[in-house]
Amino acid sequence: MTLALLGLYLAATGVLLPRRLAGSARLQARLQTRPLLGVALWLALMASFTVALVLAAHHAFEPATHEPAGLIGLFPHLEPTGPVLPHTHDWWLLAATGALLTGPAAAVGVRTGRARRRHRAVLDVVAVRDRRWGALVLEHAHPTVYCLPGRRSRVVLSRGALRLLDERQLAAAVAHEHGHIRGRHHLLRLPVDTFALLLGPLPLARLGRSEVALLLEMAADDAALAEVSRSELASALCALAASGPTPGTTPGTALGVASTGVLARVRRLARPGNGRRRQLAWRLGVLALPTLPYLLACAPHP
Repeated sequence: MTLALLGLYLAATGVLLPRRLAGSARLQARLQTRPLLGVALWLALMASFTVALVLAAHHAFEPATHEPAGLIGLFPHLEPTGPVLPHTHDWWLLAATGALLTGPAAAVGVRTGRARRRHRAVLDVVAVRDRRWGALVLEHAHPTVYCLPGRRSRVVLSRGALRLLDERQLAAAVAHEHGHIRGRHHLLRLPVDTFALLLGPLPLARLGRSEVALLLEMAADDAALAEVSRSELASALCALAASGPTPGTTPGTALGVASTGVLARVRRLARPGNGRRRQLAWRLGVLALPTLPYLLACAPHP
């Protein structure tokens, strides 16, 4: 029974919920009002799926050691004497699994960090520092603006962007990139990229990666709005997007101002306000998601 419940939960969090979240305009608009909360929801779904997967595998191999004890089974010292075994050893299992998962995450982080360092070293040689914008100017005809996050972050403007954008549009684009850097958005992408590396075909991995990328761009847009207006940022996005992408201009390890979901972001900027209401229920739900599989595993059943 427990294994069946966990299987249904895996199907719900791995397939059904991601498709629902990515396919519903109403839910997307709700998440986009607080993009960082939306990112937290996707990360919580991935964590919850991982916990459920580990518990399902453990129950499949050792079904006899998991007699349902209800929530009191989580507390071995409070558990009444009887044939029911405590579940606390599952916490050690999850801790060990978490330690094992840090390996792929570290590998992704190291690989991305090396790519950024190589690109940064090249930029420091071929680009020219512009003190006015606090950025490196790259001699490239195609308009592009991006940042290399990390300990030695860089904001990069191409010569084409300087020619295309006016002063306020440039200020909006640079403020957007500084929003990425200050928010350390590359660290939020790391677990998502690791999950996608391990479970790429799964809708939760595939859709989660693209949705998190879009939400992080919207979070950087919100950070830029502290310095520029909505119209200035929207016009900068449209101008850069209209110039079209050029392969190799923006590296895969960078975050670009017009790299993801430009139409959705412009529509969001055109809406009055972004719904800065407190969303306590959403936050509690995000915090509870990773614990739900464990509660299912401990729940009593006939």
